[in-house]
Amino acid sequence: MDVAMTSTTDTVCPTCGGHVSEADRFCEACGMELKPGELAPAEAGTSPALDTDTEPTVEINALPPVGPCTSCGGVIGADGYCGTCGVKAAKPRDHFSEQPAPWVAGVCDRGIRHSRNEDSMAIAADPEQGSRALLVVCDGVSSSLDSDVASLAAARAAREVLVAGHAQGIGTESSRSGAIVARLNAAADAASDAVLENTSPDSPNPASCTFVAAVLEDGLLVAGTVGDSRAYWFPDASEAVALTVDDSWAAELIATGISRAEAESGPHAHAITRWLGKDAPDHTPRTTTVRVTEPGWVMVCSDGLWNYCSEAAPLADLVRQTAAANGGEPLATASALVDWANAQGGQDNITVTLARV
Repeated sequence: MDVAMTSTTDTVCPTCGGHVSEADRFCEACGMELKPGELAPAEAGTSPALDTDTEPTVEINALPPVGPCTSCGGVIGADGYCGTCGVKAAKPRDHFSEQPAPWVAGVCDRGIRHSRNEDSMAIAADPEQGSRALLVVCDGVSSSLDSDVASLAAARAAREVLVAGHAQGIGTESSRSGAIVARLNAAADAASDAVLENTSPDSPNPASCTFVAAVLEDGLLVAGTVGDSRAYWFPDASEAVALTVDDSWAAELIATGISRAEAESGPHAHAITRWLGKDAPDHTPRTTTVRVTEPGWVMVCSDGLWNYCSEAAPLADLVRQTAAANGGEPLATASALVDWANAQGGQDNITVTLARV
């Protein structure tokens, strides 16, 4: 939680170089905890550092907003607050998007009820439509410390592993599937390591997050999950396919015969049984492989979306209708789906990533 500013001394975060006050406990740009004595004086005219290791389309690394205040129209100062009414401007982490290719895009949003965005995503794609797409979503566990920082680090670490590998096995479809599964396991390992690297050794409640990734390569779609973020395949003319099964108490109840509606509305509906983190029991993703033989949508999302439409068939209808209303454009469709989830209540962070095959 941020505290009221009581000092005008201009300093910078030692992690990202963003402007902070000596009274701040957390950096607004990167979310890292600020400790007394670690802040450095800011040089005149400097701005928060950009992350040059990521694509320029990732809005999360944009400079703090300097446009008019959404409350009164006043000017937003370098400290991120309106100079007229004092309202704090939205942080770049609250809402960001990625579109590595015209046919692949994602949007990550804070939602309405949460004070910070603990969801994250990292995606990549080759230019040719339907050739190769990599979609990763991590959802920070709200009850853990620094889960927003850990989830973003995890998603990006996983993406780097998936981008680096392109193993084809021995040429058969089964060997190609096995090679992709091995790569997904390595990506989950990298994501887990990233979470641990962003967890204080003496933290009483270590950072943790879910993990889901989908790899589409030349007609073969492989998804892997740890937790309750999900991957789907929505072909245009065939039955929708849920590629993942949640690691949650609700999923275990459903497996015993309890209806999905009852299980997912119970008091422990979102209690997960597996996750990434220091106290995780196991982080090997459960995987599913399908052959893509017709046009459709690959979607990887957090529970901020599927909370309001859990079954694969109605969710596929929602995606198709939303895509039709947005000209089939993935970024506009993902953004509209996020808006739809917020219109339903926005009770959680929302992430939607899409690939149009």
